[in-house]
Amino acid sequence: MCQNVLQHQPLSNIVVVSGDIQGIWMQTARLPDDLIQKGKDIKSLSEIEQNGDHFKVTVTTGTKVMVNSFTVGQEAELETLTGEKIKSTVNLVGNKLMVSLKGVESVTEFNGDTIIATMTLGPIVYKRISKRI
Repeated sequence: MCQNVLQHQPLSNIVVVSGDIQGIWMQTARLPDDLIQKGKDIKSLSEIEQNGDHFKVTVTTGTKVMVNSFTVGQEAELETLTGEKIKSTVNLVGNKLMVSLKGVESVTEFNGDTIIATMTLGPIVYKRISKRI
């Protein structure tokens, strides 16, 4: 069983408090222009639950709700921002969840009520900091 990175509490009502070069990153990731604009205009609300090795991540952006459930170290089908479903394996290293989705390396670091998400696509790095409200 993996360590409890959520300190025995689900993280709910998580909002982005800072992010850099989002537009450039989204263009490099070849996201549609309408999705890029929505990302700038609409705030998202996240909830992360952990039960042993199993995680459930729910992201609500406007009326769209995206739910990804996975077990650390096992292949799972994960939905991307574009709605595409990709099979990949999420690994836990210390307090960081790590996954690769179609060339995008994603690292989500848990530190108390703060989450630091870093996504790398080639030379472009997008870092987003979220906190529980």
